[in-house]
Amino acid sequence: MNKLLKKIYDFNELVMFKHSIFSLPFIFIAMVVSAKGWFGFNLLILGIIATLGARNFAMGFNRYVDRDIDALNPRTKNRPNVDGRINSKQMLIFIIINAFIFITTAYFINILAFYLTFPILVVIASYSYFKRFSFLAHIILGISLGVAPIAGVVSVQESITLWSVFLSLGIIFWVAGFDLIYSIQDIEVDKKLALHSIPSKFGIEKTILISRIFHILSILFWLCFASFSNGALFSYIAVVSSAIILMYEHILINKDFKNISKAFFVVNLYLGIIFFIFIILDYI
Repeated sequence: MNKLLKKIYDFNELVMFKHSIFSLPFIFIAMVVSAKGWFGFNLLILGIIATLGARNFAMGFNRYVDRDIDALNPRTKNRPNVDGRINSKQMLIFIIINAFIFITTAYFINILAFYLTFPILVVIASYSYFKRFSFLAHIILGISLGVAPIAGVVSVQESITLWSVFLSLGIIFWVAGFDLIYSIQDIEVDKKLALHSIPSKFGIEKTILISRIFHILSILFWLCFASFSNGALFSYIAVVSSAIILMYEHILINKDFKNISKAFFVVNLYLGIIFFIFIILDYI
């Protein structure tokens, strides 16, 4: 039993289950708006399972592909994929199981959701390779999370709406923007290992500027989402609240780069939750 619990703990550390909160609120935002309220207990359970399956696949695949890079980075050298706690075979099994969970769950949602699982898996897996040849990897990460609301609206009405595209675009630039901030920590390692990133290519000051531009774009796209989804007062409050949170994030890192982890994990976690709460209030 102790060995099993230890292995579960190691896999939790490998893929950081708690960070699923970044994508879960937005898939449910799309489902709430599509259904104009409660979308049903069945879709709630299927949505959670599908999201966790896709995210665990993405994180597991990334850790598997990046184990050579992680071993050379002081910040990541103690991860389970590097120090031997989880071997390559175990990671591959974990990746395959979660891909199967994602695809199978989507099949039970509807046929369009099932068909979309295959390109989605390709997109979220491609992120792990992009940093080896393109500094646009930050955008690919954004797209990987940005598919969440598309999946949400497809699960409810088996189609893709314009407002869900705007919601997704906002997420893409939101995620890419905070990933730029986070990747500043690895700027020297990226240069040393000839990895491609915006910080290693353009420097810290320009990276922060690009991050701010991305976050401004996020707010603009989320305003479009609120408008095209016929959102009421609370939808716009959600967008304004997100703008305030993102401003606070940039204030934090301007004061001290030691605040990067707080800005990345804590601030952005609250953004998704608060956005979700206000959207729910719109449909009560």
